[in-house]
Amino acid sequence: MFEIEDPETTDKGTFYASLARQARALLEGESDPVANAANLAALIFHQLPNLNWAGIYFLRDQELVVGPFQGQPACVRIALGRGVCGSAAAARETIVVEDVDEFPGHIPCDSASRSELVVPLIDADDRLVGVLDLDSPSTGRFDREDAEGVELLARCYTDSLSG
Repeated sequence: MFEIEDPETTDKGTFYASLARQARALLEGESDPVANAANLAALIFHQLPNLNWAGIYFLRDQELVVGPFQGQPACVRIALGRGVCGSAAAARETIVVEDVDEFPGHIPCDSASRSELVVPLIDADDRLVGVLDLDSPSTGRFDREDAEGVELLARCYTDSLSG
């Protein structure tokens, strides 16, 4: 493994590129979706500052089911179109929520969460496999650069699924 750029002293683009290199190295040679989700969630949780939850929800029978994560216990099942995760999955689009109290239908799994970033996980066959969900205890924690960086990390994960 190699050193990841310091997020406090590096611009976000460089930081996320460095984190993506680390993610690719961590996931390389493994195609098990649960193992790779566990390692990616841990990497993100321990490298991105100011998070209180990082994890993956898998699409199972037309609902999202919690997978590997770091943080407080989470909601187990989320309907498509419901909350931030279900909305991102249904639209197949990244959602950045500056203040979760302002998001209609937000599902408060952890009352400490103030902002959220959810990226849909779409595999090489254009199938939705789940979402990558990040929560922060700070309002306004995530911006467009974070969304683009986390989308890059999501691609590292979905690329690993094809072996």
